[in-house]
Amino acid sequence: MSKVMIIINPSSGKEKAGKILPNAEKALEEIYEQVTVRKTKGEGDATDFAKEACAKRFDAVISMGGDGTVNEIVNGLAEQEHRPDFGIIPLGTVNDFARSLGIPLSPEAAIEIIKDKQIKESDIGKINDRYFMNVLAVGSIAEATYNVSIEQKTRLGSFAYFIEGAKAIIKKNPFPLTVEHDQGRWIGKAHLLIATMTNSVGGFEQLAPEAEVNDGKLHTFIIKDLSLPLLLKIIPSLMKGEIKRHDEVEYIQTSNLHLTTPEDITVNIDGDEGFLLPFQANVLHKHLRLFVPGKA
Repeated sequence: MSKVMIIINPSSGKEKAGKILPNAEKALEEIYEQVTVRKTKGEGDATDFAKEACAKRFDAVISMGGDGTVNEIVNGLAEQEHRPDFGIIPLGTVNDFARSLGIPLSPEAAIEIIKDKQIKESDIGKINDRYFMNVLAVGSIAEATYNVSIEQKTRLGSFAYFIEGAKAIIKKNPFPLTVEHDQGRWIGKAHLLIATMTNSVGGFEQLAPEAEVNDGKLHTFIIKDLSLPLLLKIIPSLMKGEIKRHDEVEYIQTSNLHLTTPEDITVNIDGDEGFLLPFQANVLHKHLRLFVPGKA
């Protein structure tokens, strides 16, 4: 019997998730014999549900939520003996992972993508004993995103992150950092480090335009200076996808990353607060099977 599990965050999509759910169930009943719905109530629920789907050998798992829900599901699927195909119906504020896969941000259109059953193998990342699918960030700007409230995200969308980041730039606190990677080691002071597996970070789809979801690489940017005048020069480069060419930016492609610092700095994992450095991160190449548009 073919079976699919929908893992839904009821508070996503400005709490419209419940209205979209019946359409998703009806569409999936056309291609699977059994449709099971699991609703999250708190942190970690989506991970537990995804592990259940692996253990019971479901054919597919569908995320209905934002990047946080996707991250939790990835943590439940990763390195399991049986990993169901993974579909995304994006309902979050930014939906970076969906953007990188070319999945429409319209829930109705995303449902149609799943019905087409086009599959693409995708990388995920492993950081210490956790997993991520999009980005790691270290620095005051990354930490500032924790101050963004649900109300701000609902009202301002991805611009809410920009506002909090701008506040952090004013404080301007560089930190000592050692970065070990496939080609060697970088040692210096930095304001921000971003290691992304996709071309979409915080809704910006031109940070690493060459990044592919299955290229086996962490596209790593070390921003050494981030004063306000310099930021005004960097933004045009960011919009053009040319930030790696800036004098104050070190760009590294690597499948392994080890970061250390003598300061108490927390890594941001897929937009959420992680843990204090140091950390070891690496790519699990083509680890998950994702439903994607045919053009992807």
